[in-house]
Amino acid sequence: MARIGVVTFPGSLDDRDAQRAVRVAGATPVALWHQDTDLQSVDAVVLPGGFSYGDYLRAGAIATFSPIMKAVVDAAGKGLPVLGICNGFQMLTESHLLRGALVRNEHQHFIRKDQTVIVENTATAWTNQLVAGEDIVIPIKNSDGRFTATAEQLKAIEGEGLVTFRYPEGDNPNGSANNIAGITNERGNVVGLMPHPEHAILPGFGPNTALAMRSGTDGLRLFASVLNTLVGA
Repeated sequence: MARIGVVTFPGSLDDRDAQRAVRVAGATPVALWHQDTDLQSVDAVVLPGGFSYGDYLRAGAIATFSPIMKAVVDAAGKGLPVLGICNGFQMLTESHLLRGALVRNEHQHFIRKDQTVIVENTATAWTNQLVAGEDIVIPIKNSDGRFTATAEQLKAIEGEGLVTFRYPEGDNPNGSANNIAGITNERGNVVGLMPHPEHAILPGFGPNTALAMRSGTDGLRLFASVLNTLVGA
């Protein structure tokens, strides 16, 4: 059975939820601590949401200096699948595993709602069980969720097809550049997104919009995707 590590940092809020998502998907969750230096031979890693180190300095910035992150960066460079959710996405940009940055929402307020996102790239370790162009519904909750990047970075991200998820036109909850909700690296093993797939894995315990009620488990498909990747590896 695949073993997927979930890292807990001081201030993590969704680590237990991510562990549950891993378990529901059919894998074994492995609890990793921010002070660890060894990934315990896991097959993939999830950096969960929350407010690591109180979001001091910048959201996700201090977490990148945790001992565990050196191991994550090294392993990601060798192809280990890594998923960064919300605060985890911020860590991935701060550690330069992904391009761009996440900054304060354009409207300066915390946002929490069920969010429709459009699937853009299905050729990654975490999206191969999704369908390009489809709408999925996943909860979003953040204060620093606005994706931004230099003009050069945006040109490369768009030109290389690295956008994994995009907010629908007219429903951009935080002012992200180009409506970007999630991106991947060139290799496709590292994915970061602001919405929370771990909160959309069980019918009746996640989004309750009409679109989401068709299954209520859109988020689970990201975890199913990495299991599919690992089986084929």
